[in-house]
Amino acid sequence: MQGFDLLLSNLIQPIVLSFLLGTLAGAVKSELELPDAVVKLLAIYLLFSLGITGGRELAKADLASLGPMIGITLFMTFGIPSLAYLITRRLGQMDVSNAAAIAAHYGSVSTATFFASMSFASSLGTPADGYIAAMVAFMEFGVIYALVIARVVQGRTSPNQSGTSALFVSVIRGRGILLLVGGMTIGYLSNDKQWQQIAPFFESLFRGMLMLFLLEMGITAARSMAAFRQVGIFMAGFGTIMPMVHGILGVTLAYYAGMSQGSSFVFGAICASASFIDAPAACHASLPQANPGIYLTSSLGVTLPFNLLIGLPIYYSYAAWLQR
Repeated sequence: MQGFDLLLSNLIQPIVLSFLLGTLAGAVKSELELPDAVVKLLAIYLLFSLGITGGRELAKADLASLGPMIGITLFMTFGIPSLAYLITRRLGQMDVSNAAAIAAHYGSVSTATFFASMSFASSLGTPADGYIAAMVAFMEFGVIYALVIARVVQGRTSPNQSGTSALFVSVIRGRGILLLVGGMTIGYLSNDKQWQQIAPFFESLFRGMLMLFLLEMGITAARSMAAFRQVGIFMAGFGTIMPMVHGILGVTLAYYAGMSQGSSFVFGAICASASFIDAPAACHASLPQANPGIYLTSSLGVTLPFNLLIGLPIYYSYAAWLQR
């Protein structure tokens, strides 16, 4: 599929149109809004569903063959926040707190981008392997690494800083890791008969739930765009260029690690993403000096729309080119 056709195909997908509808609703200040409890329920369902289906795939996989994939995941877990921190410190001239907060967001994973990339790959007949969910869980530790960078640079003089062990516990207790790892464990241990009893709920309803989730993400992203001027030209460029760099690098590494086209694409997409759910909470607690108007607007108002509308077709086209 040619690049423009793929871009057009992505834009008219129901899940992307739902995001655009939410963006429109937020831009015109519509009364449309999903209750917080519903949004949390949707996120729980989507994470748990991907965890369980990933566990089913993991049970069928040759665990010995996953070594290269785990290796590149660990490399990107440390590499992405390191690069983000260095660029924002050296080129962006940001202080330690803001640079580390940005590194934490881009070192973690956007669940919305992950969900959308999995659906995108499936819709084009190249589904990703379900155990890619385990890689998402691994990459959540990029938040800890970024915050440890700030701790090392700033020293232990601030009473507001959490200890490294507290940061680790905070990430472990986050719903992302808990639901993905817990779901994968349940899926891995379930036999075929048990899976058939719950499959309709976790497979058939997934895309409909994803549309509702992205509708709300569109509303939230539109509201964040109102603060676009706070991030400045540098962060606007960072929020679009860095996802491209991370995404292309992620797809390349996944390809050479022997992953399929769909899995290479999804791995690139999660590398290109920036968290706006789990990372903000960790940064608020550990880096109170950091400005949420910078890191939240960049991740949610710039990077998320870019990836959903433009980035995913680019990463997929590149993955398809490598597999020729």
